[in-house]
Amino acid sequence: MSVLTIKGLTHIFDSKTLFNDADLSVNNGEHIGVVGLNGAGKSTFMNIVTGRLSQDAGEVKWLNGIRWGYLDQHADIDRSQSVMEYLQGSFDHLYALNERLEQLYSDMATEEDMDKLDRMVNKSAAMQEQLDNSGFYDLDSKIKKVANGLGVNNFGYDTVIGNLSGGQRAKLMLSKLLLEELDVMLLDEPTNFLDLEQIDWLRKYLDSFKGTFILISHDTAFLNSVCKIIVNIENGMIRKYWGNYDEFILQHEQNARQYADSYERQQREIKKMEDYIARNKARAATAGMANSRKKMLDRIDVMQKPVSFEKPTFDFPYTLLVTKHMLEVKNLQVGYEGKAILPPISFEMGSTTKLWLRGTNGLGKTTILKTIMKRLPSIGGAFSFNINAKINYIEQDLQFRSDINAITFMNETYPKMSQKEIRNQLARVGIKNDLATKYISNLSGGEQVKIKLCALMQKESNILILDEPTNHLDVSAKEALFEALEKYEGAIILVSHEPMYAESLCNEVFDIEF
Repeated sequence: MSVLTIKGLTHIFDSKTLFNDADLSVNNGEHIGVVGLNGAGKSTFMNIVTGRLSQDAGEVKWLNGIRWGYLDQHADIDRSQSVMEYLQGSFDHLYALNERLEQLYSDMATEEDMDKLDRMVNKSAAMQEQLDNSGFYDLDSKIKKVANGLGVNNFGYDTVIGNLSGGQRAKLMLSKLLLEELDVMLLDEPTNFLDLEQIDWLRKYLDSFKGTFILISHDTAFLNSVCKIIVNIENGMIRKYWGNYDEFILQHEQNARQYADSYERQQREIKKMEDYIARNKARAATAGMANSRKKMLDRIDVMQKPVSFEKPTFDFPYTLLVTKHMLEVKNLQVGYEGKAILPPISFEMGSTTKLWLRGTNGLGKTTILKTIMKRLPSIGGAFSFNINAKINYIEQDLQFRSDINAITFMNETYPKMSQKEIRNQLARVGIKNDLATKYISNLSGGEQVKIKLCALMQKESNILILDEPTNHLDVSAKEALFEALEKYEGAIILVSHEPMYAESLCNEVFDIEF
């Protein structure tokens, strides 16, 4: 049974055709991963499916009665609520039913009409049975079972949402979505703000989920573990592949070669017809045949040029520093408003240390980085970089002005660079042509990360501090970044929720533990 049907989907964004007469059918119980290069249209696809964006043509139809929900990490939620109040909102219908039942009990206490009282008793019994069957009286434990799995308990159920970080709010919204027990879940990069244990918990949850989910993720290990179907967005089309991500790659490579061959054959045929028309349209004897060929040419459904798989290039210039004391951290306490969120931390790094800062809670790692970068005051203890340390730092949050494009951003960051130099550097990371002049806020998350990395590439350093640098990057960009970091001769502090990536790159691990 199809729960979502897409027919003839066409959508153009900023003169780029993201979808061209594309079709897709999603059946009940399917576990789907959505993939594609950065900027291919994955988030646009989600926005169209959820009705947040109107397509230019085609039909998007949900099966009547289907309950679906979307994980929107940028949604505006009531920040005056506590964490528990927000999560309880998943069961508003049960709380409302309980209130009606309590009012009914109160009315029964004063009702003197026996016939009416009998009807009220029967109604209250039915309402009570509904609450019992729904597990209403165990809701708090049900809520905490899900929320604890995603680390929500670490920042407290009484905490006001307004005091949470963006990553904490993302975990909270994901918890609420899971609690709603929907028929279909739409998940856009759900692992971005989760740590290893939380990702493993979510993997088990999704693997046993009886309903349907459509998941966007660049974490190939996660896709392999939870998805039985891969949907690839490419060349304006939406193509469905049966199997996990690794099986998709094998099928896709074969299809890509076939598509490229068909495109080249069609282009040769079009060129031959155009040449024939140009040679014969002016001659009376052959004008009729030329006109016939012109009509045939007009009827051809021209294939889109295959997407270029040109890999971005990253390179972080290094300035020499040889020392055993690149960074020393002694009993450092980090937190907010004078309150430490972790026990005291101590570690040392040399000039060639590549350190994976690994944690299980999602609270402390970014805070540690912001503290040693002096974006946050320390609560206690001390840290010191080598006097000759040259630091490059990339934050996890994508924060750009809404009115700025990549060229302007680079020009403001490095005023001495010429326009030609800026365009060349942006092109190296895959931000070419009109991507460089569009507002950054209109680019995909992966394209925004590439702009940040491009800025890092213009400054010499001997230590890189990277907070989830692979978030939003597609597979080829992640590979290119890995190659650049592996080649980098200086020290690295890496926060990453991708174990295979971090373990392959780093030579030391520091675990953040309570």
